[in-house]
Amino acid sequence: MKKYLEEDIQLNKKQKIIIVSLLIIISGVFGWLYEYIFYYINSGFKEFYMRGGNYLPWINIYAYRSFLIICLTYKKRKKPLQVLIISMISTGILELCSGYILYDVLGWTRCWDYNQEILNFGNIGGFVCLRSITFFGLSGLLLIYGILPLLIKISQMKYEKIILLFSISFSLIFIIDELYNLLFYPFFPIPKASDFYKEHGFKYLYFENK
Repeated sequence: MKKYLEEDIQLNKKQKIIIVSLLIIISGVFGWLYEYIFYYINSGFKEFYMRGGNYLPWINIYAYRSFLIICLTYKKRKKPLQVLIISMISTGILELCSGYILYDVLGWTRCWDYNQEILNFGNIGGFVCLRSITFFGLSGLLLIYGILPLLIKISQMKYEKIILLFSISFSLIFIIDELYNLLFYPFFPIPKASDFYKEHGFKYLYFENK
């Protein structure tokens, strides 16, 4: 950890690809687990709800947040308070802008609504609230001081080619799943994930539509 904090670690192209690929998987799965557990609590410990629109347990915006946090805070990793504040502000802006654009500009289904959730102090349009950005800020600390150093260490292990193949293959599976359910499902006989899970008794959250 001392080396990670004090030195600029030099990584080759393969090592960077490993880190990015694994980060796509870990951050998206982390976000899915968080929302799955949170909405169970939000329901009063009565119902579990599926989240995301993929077959695999993965939510894309958490991957975007992780890359945003790393880009903005990696060079400030010696100062945890700055990492926390920057993580909170940047992910809050991302969430507010993406929610506003998807719902108010494009007229898509609202994917989240803090008006319908517990602990929603500081709520702005249902798109962002103090609890959400606090969680994302703390997650940023976990990312910078826990997950990223671990991924760097993994990328520097022996059998680099095997690790590279594994990380790329699994991240591509998640990306293909995402693209299929966003764009390509109308052209194939396989239903999109949300329809498949609803047909098999899984419950989804429904928010206001345009």
